[in-house]
Amino acid sequence: MLVAQAVMKRLNIPDDDVGENAGKVMAILSNDMGFQLLNKVKADPTLIGKHVLVEGPLKADAALYFKGQIKRSTPEDSRKLDNAQLGWLDRMKASGAVKGGFNLGFLTRSDSTEPEQAGVLGAVVGSTMMLIVTALLAVPIGVMAAVYLEEFAPKNRWTDLIEVNINNLAAVPSIVYGLLGLAVFINWLGVPRSSPLVGGLVLALMAMPTVIIATRSSLKAVPPSIRDAALAIGASRTQAVFHHVLPLALPGVMTGAILSMAHALGETAPLLMIGMISFVPGIPAGITQAATVLPVQVFIWENASERAFHERTAAAIIVLLVFMILMNLAAITLRRRFERRW
Repeated sequence: MLVAQAVMKRLNIPDDDVGENAGKVMAILSNDMGFQLLNKVKADPTLIGKHVLVEGPLKADAALYFKGQIKRSTPEDSRKLDNAQLGWLDRMKASGAVKGGFNLGFLTRSDSTEPEQAGVLGAVVGSTMMLIVTALLAVPIGVMAAVYLEEFAPKNRWTDLIEVNINNLAAVPSIVYGLLGLAVFINWLGVPRSSPLVGGLVLALMAMPTVIIATRSSLKAVPPSIRDAALAIGASRTQAVFHHVLPLALPGVMTGAILSMAHALGETAPLLMIGMISFVPGIPAGITQAATVLPVQVFIWENASERAFHERTAAAIIVLLVFMILMNLAAITLRRRFERRW
């Protein structure tokens, strides 16, 4: 209310009906401005009775007006802001009280029911935790399984059946993994719903076939002469594989692992099945706490009723694409740096 009265005084808005006009003013100002003023007064009580500069975002509808998405030509009963509020916004802009700029708060805040306060930090932290769980499970298990199948497993019908199933699992729709995670990890094992742990477990199952296939291809690319030379100088089969063959295949293994993680980062369907569509306003402090991730955050905002959330959708997509580009650049860099031509 104090912020509204200060704005009313600056814009010479009649205060004969303080309640109605103050409510209209607060409908175009973010609630964050009131919290800022309160915190400043708490920190320094001598500010009471003085002019205090408070900066904060406008409400989403006010921002849409300045972006041309709300027009005066639209009938007043068909828009959220009436003519008086649009006039106040014009006067605020003419007086220099309103300025545009990059919304840094979008990168430092979590999800909110108010579009102007919504951010992607919680989703970024949740995605990072989930990818860590996925990498810790999928990469070691996938690499060891590929090494066993390619270097140690006997060639018989059982290994042929396993290889066929691995290739088939790589083509299974991702939502099937979500159903599997819901049935096994949540309903049977009791893993917390909507947590990075259960998300990482589901995505690890989905990424593991890709890691196995990429690792086996890298092992096959190592010339047989490397194995023969190691065995000829007295190395055991295990030493030849882990001391010579696997290090030479490591660039391809790392590239396949990074690309599988990038693929897992963009998945939405399996995460919807395990409850990660829930509204999570805070930042997760652990892998067992409720969290959201970037693809699901994009899905939630795009389906929101308020138009201002659609702008946040586009910004979140850019953040997700930056993650994808960085991971793919890392894969390309590793391959070019360590790749050998035989």
